[in-house]
Amino acid sequence: MIEMIDVWKTYPNGVMALNGIDVHIEKGDFVYVVGPSGAGKSTFIKCMFRQEKPTKGDIIINGKSLTKVKERKIPYVRRQIGVVFQDFKLLPKLSVYENVAFALEVIEQSPKVIRREVMETLELVGLKNKARFLPDELSGGEQQRVSIARSIVNKPPVLIADEPTGNLDPDTAWGIMEVFEEITNRGTTVVMATHNKEIVNTIKKRVIAIEGGRIVRDEKRGVYGYEEDANPISTH
Repeated sequence: MIEMIDVWKTYPNGVMALNGIDVHIEKGDFVYVVGPSGAGKSTFIKCMFRQEKPTKGDIIINGKSLTKVKERKIPYVRRQIGVVFQDFKLLPKLSVYENVAFALEVIEQSPKVIRREVMETLELVGLKNKARFLPDELSGGEQQRVSIARSIVNKPPVLIADEPTGNLDPDTAWGIMEVFEEITNRGTTVVMATHNKEIVNTIKKRVIAIEGGRIVRDEKRGVYGYEEDANPISTH
């Protein structure tokens, strides 16, 4: 589902963020990306949905090369990739329903399909009863659930999450992880960058550890491994 082949990324200021990355992620995998601050995790994630373009190498998502695709085709390729951010990025004047529906409106789905898919997705994330609410009427955890719903409503094969529990309280963070588990169970490939030691060590999944722009660990059921950088959320 995801391949990164000898990927390098050097920024204009000379900082080398990625240094010869090779990764193969299968359909339906759940992968944590961990590492100390400044290790290259954010660049790794951004390259996966073409917010950043590698200096060298290739990234293939669901059979399509992100590095070879023409600029005008990037929006079409991104429809195959759901993205969840730490800061939600919801449209403040639109309701929960409208925020999620927007992702289908831009690809010109019919009103009938939009209503069906939005309500099914809101039910999946536990917000069917808050479809008419505005974002500022929701808790942080509920806003993150809306963000997740918007990112998966068109059923992308890949979901990329950048610190999705970073701004959430402990109980809320565990609830968000339950949603990710359900999404994975439905066959979506999930890649999640996180500083959260307890989540990684409790919900055992594949762990890719990055240091100095290189992959230093890739374990099928790995651990967090960075005490000084961890962000424990509870004694769950």
